Amino acid sequence: MIHDLVRRAEEATPVRRDRAVDALRALAIAGVVLGHWLVTAPVADSGVLRVTSPLKYMPQLAPVSWLFQTMAVFFFVGGRVAVESHGRARVGGVGHGRWAAARMARLFRPVVPLVGVWSAAAVAMLAWGADPGTVYALVKLVWAPMWFLLVFAALTAVTPLAARLHPVWPLAAVAVADLVRFGLDGPSWVGWINVGTGWLVPYCLGALWAGGRLGGRATGWALLLGGTAATTGLVLWAGYPASMVGVPGAPVSNQSPPTLAAVAFGLAQCGAALLLSGPLRRVLRRPAAWALVAVANLSAMTIFLWHQTAMIAVTAAALRLAGRALPGLHTVPGDPGWVAARLAWLPAFAAALAVCWAVFRRHETRRPPAGRRPLRGSRKERRADGSA
Repeated sequence: MIHDLVRRAEEATPVRRDRAVDALRALAIAGVVLGHWLVTAPVADSGVLRVTSPLKYMPQLAPVSWLFQTMAVFFFVGGRVAVESHGRARVGGVGHGRWAAARMARLFRPVVPLVGVWSAAAVAMLAWGADPGTVYALVKLVWAPMWFLLVFAALTAVTPLAARLHPVWPLAAVAVADLVRFGLDGPSWVGWINVGTGWLVPYCLGALWAGGRLGGRATGWALLLGGTAATTGLVLWAGYPASMVGVPGAPVSNQSPPTLAAVAFGLAQCGAALLLSGPLRRVLRRPAAWALVAVANLSAMTIFLWHQTAMIAVTAAALRLAGRALPGLHTVPGDPGWVAARLAWLPAFAAALAVCWAVFRRHETRRPPAGRRPLRGSRKERRADGSA
């Protein structure tokens, strides 16, 4: 069975496909999933659930968050894929509106079952007398990461503009917004401009990559070293938080909305992605390695959408079965023992996610009706273009 899967993945892959792009997207999703599983800590207290983070109690772990805040890589890869797909659509006579509609359908179709399941779950929990605060905390855990879909959809819609926009301009807009709100004591709402401009920076870099205008390893090293130096300087001398993920109770978050430090860190990640692309291409010449990446990419949104549900399912089931709070699942994340216990629970989270994947992946992987397919060409080309 595995051999057949490997063979089919290899046969279905067009020669022109850059397998490193798919690998980078898979790594970005994996980073988000693991990051959420490690920094999200539901705590059971007198029948009420509250959500906190180990970073609140152990701020010395903040540098670890740099390993798992990989959204910039996803936007970087997304910019490249979208620009290439849009170019092929134009060559095939497909207009921007039809192309964008197909991309939106692929992006939001897997959300439908999540909405249904969690709407029913919330109503059922409230009907059975669950604490409203607990229900709110659980629903928020699931829906908080959904900001990504809206931002990515908006950037996808303006792909032709992004293809012509140099990333220095949105980067400058981020710097100005931070100067206004932090340096000049301006209104805090100015920072929310960075939700669009901050993620537009790696998206525009991806557009440059698609057009062959980003350069080679020298550019990769420049982005990696320059972005790392800028991020470090902003944290050490400009007062930005060291954590690249949100910390409950912190006065400033690097992500809500994105700050200049988060965008600088994203530049470093884009540089690392460029440098990794060559080695990844060599590794993915092996059919078995490519099959694993191909399968992950076909249901990347399903994995992203359901990973918090998987963690919640394990947390709730363990509490009911054990009848008490368990370390790493329900206890306050205040010491290294909690971290060790949480790491031990990761395989259980992964198993629950595998069940969610098996049940709901068809909502992402099913092909649209023939009359609604946006691109002409062979079956292989259409399938390859659909992964974004």
